Amino acid sequence: MRIGILHHPKIPASFNLANDIDDWLRARGVDSWTGSSWNAERIGAESLHLNMLIALGGDGTLLRAGRLTARHEVPILGINLGRLGFLTEVQPEHWQAQLGRVLDGQYWIERRLMLTTETWRGDEKVGDDLDALNEVVVSRGSLARVVRISAEINDSYLTTYVADGVIVATPTGSTAYALAAGGPILPPELQNILLLSIAPHLSLARPLVLDKGATVTLKVRTDHAAILTADGQFLIDLQDGDRVVIASSPYRACFVRLQPRSYFYQTLMDRLRLII
Repeated sequence: MRIGILHHPKIPASFNLANDIDDWLRARGVDSWTGSSWNAERIGAESLHLNMLIALGGDGTLLRAGRLTARHEVPILGINLGRLGFLTEVQPEHWQAQLGRVLDGQYWIERRLMLTTETWRGDEKVGDDLDALNEVVVSRGSLARVVRISAEINDSYLTTYVADGVIVATPTGSTAYALAAGGPILPPELQNILLLSIAPHLSLARPLVLDKGATVTLKVRTDHAAILTADGQFLIDLQDGDRVVIASSPYRACFVRLQPRSYFYQTLMDRLRLII
């Protein structure tokens, strides 16, 4: 078995914990390596040879790890060093006992829907295709002015949103930005896509839940700046007339779970209590 351990370069405690876990695994005959969660090139290359990845940090670290390992179906165990930790599974004070269970095979794998995104300017593609585990957002830039976003589902016109932006989210993302914008909470085992607007003005305000096979096309109409973001970590500047095409990714992010399969609702309430 080969296990990777990712520490967060901005969380000093994660580096020490990564070394402790590395020593603990090697003492039990497990081949392991440690690296920064910001080193995308190395993580992508190592994913070909890993049986599991341990990520130390918060949800941002888990999102990054999920995108980088999904192509190779590497399961990720998250140890929470962040604030909320919706995606993490283990609290740092319990890592030895929980890792012991993992080595004994007492876990299950949860596979979560991801999105893939293309951006088009006329007949030319703009930037790289983006993958997202939480959400893709088309929104206004720095000016507090609405944008008009024409939405199509499977090449059929739906509506034109007049709003601060539009969110296309996975069930994972339903507890992130989409929740703050008034969207429903979807359990992670669903394979649906969530479509909703941000601060709509005299336009469709109800969120829509779409089938996983749906393709959403968002066309921007604006006389000022607009942007595309994926998981809040990638950004593409958009111009008037640009089209953003969003669909389910063929890949799934895989997470190691030690809790019962019904864990989601209890975890949700625990995290909401932290917010309140």
